Amino acid sequence: MTSDALPISPSASSAPPCVRPRAPSVWAALGLVALYLILQVAFSGVLLGVVSVAQHFARSPPPAVPIGQAVTGALQQPGTVAAITIAGVCCSALLVLALVHRRWPQLWALATPPGLGVIRPARGHWLLAAVLVGGLMPLLGGLLTQLLAQDHKISQDIEALTRSAPLLWRIVLAIMAVSLAPLVEELLFRGTLLSALRPHCGVWFAVLLSASAFAAIHLPGLQWQWYAMPELILLGVALGWLRLHYQSLWPAVVAHGTHNALALSVWFFTFSAAS
Repeated sequence: MTSDALPISPSASSAPPCVRPRAPSVWAALGLVALYLILQVAFSGVLLGVVSVAQHFARSPPPAVPIGQAVTGALQQPGTVAAITIAGVCCSALLVLALVHRRWPQLWALATPPGLGVIRPARGHWLLAAVLVGGLMPLLGGLLTQLLAQDHKISQDIEALTRSAPLLWRIVLAIMAVSLAPLVEELLFRGTLLSALRPHCGVWFAVLLSASAFAAIHLPGLQWQWYAMPELILLGVALGWLRLHYQSLWPAVVAHGTHNALALSVWFFTFSAAS
């Protein structure tokens, strides 16, 4: 007579191994960057169209303003371009953030690549380091840019936008430039793209490549002035170091926001004093 069989519980050896989530593909990461830029243009174009159509039909008494004239008039109004730009960036940034979280939820709070690092930093004093990096990079990068540019004046689209915008829109623009814009750009470049590149080329070459891509997308806003590229690459490498050293995306976000805040503060107070 045989004894009753004991229930067999799954052993540790029979349990499936813990599989580390795969990094995003390079094409998926680059596609997100392209999508972010395309969405900015698309949202801004739609908003400009809405404003122009509203002006087209708002004239009293008739006849209505021609659409072409309405578009030109909307672009010439103080604050209209700033408002459209802010709305376009905010809408596209929020959509990309939601898309990344939905596409790679298992990577979102994973500290090291292939994780995206949206998690509390693993080391202390990260806030001080982030502020120092964000504050020093404009000084070092500015010297490098001046050396390369020589007598050429460095101009940016955002500088002209800040100059023409009313005070209220300057404040909103500054808030966006030090908060939402750094968050989405760091998620794209020090999050998805860095994680996608690392398996193919190693850590620091991945940092350099992601920093170069980060610099490249800013070239149109710099009016294609190539001599501003090394400063942005240097900034991108420093942000990549913060991301890896503190095993979190937040130090890079804070440093990026600090960098933007210093640049905007110079333009903000200069234009406020001049007006």
